[in-house]
Amino acid sequence: MNNMELSLVFFTVLSQAAIGLVILSSVRQLALEGPAGNVRMEWLAAAILLLVGMLASLFHLGHPLGAPRALTHLGTAWLSREALGVGLVLGLMVLGFITAREAVKPGLALAAGAVGLLALFFMGMTYAPPGYPALSNALPLVFFLLTAAVLGTAFSSYFAPAEKKPLLARILGVSLLVALVVYLVVPLVWLSGGTVMQQTGTAYLTSPLYWTRIIIGLAIPLYAIWRSGSISFWVPPVILFGELIGRVAFFSLSVHASANIGGL
Repeated sequence: MNNMELSLVFFTVLSQAAIGLVILSSVRQLALEGPAGNVRMEWLAAAILLLVGMLASLFHLGHPLGAPRALTHLGTAWLSREALGVGLVLGLMVLGFITAREAVKPGLALAAGAVGLLALFFMGMTYAPPGYPALSNALPLVFFLLTAAVLGTAFSSYFAPAEKKPLLARILGVSLLVALVVYLVVPLVWLSGGTVMQQTGTAYLTSPLYWTRIIIGLAIPLYAIWRSGSISFWVPPVILFGELIGRVAFFSLSVHASANIGGL
């Protein structure tokens, strides 16, 4: 970390958006009565988002053609488990697109949602290295779950039937409010920690990246939904922009423990 890591920014945000989209699609189909919407195109969109994210991740590798070797350490490495989980989710998304008619089969929808959540857990563990005290905990998983919730709900509005869009607006409003509170509180909590955590908190609170994400990616969409009671067409791409900026901050502003060599 400590640089922008753009390949990982696009991989993590797009893959989490895809997983969130499939989970919201499955919830609409399985838990709510009435038409499910354009489910087949929704799963195709999710698969494309995830595939683009996976392709972007190859630019992070020194030898992209060696990417399959990432699966050779499933017993010891969270990165290997992350690669397996994301690959399985992509396979289920493609299968759902191919076999869906008016809806995806319930068993397949449940499997995709469950494997998607497992893949998010693997991602959260992968990006919680011991060398970064501020992130060596459950926070990366919390951040990634929030990204999946806000982007999955936002883009789901493009495919949902009209009668289910008000519910999506309420879910997105609550998700944005929770994300706003979490991202405002976490840097303040870091300021109460050790030296390196304090440095991370200060880096966040003084960064234009952080405040751009808070204002454009969270506060403005939340205000728009509160005023209109609906998800306007421009809201999902604005939230996506905010999540990308926020992920750049995640990778570039977190301070490594080596910044405090000597324990001053």
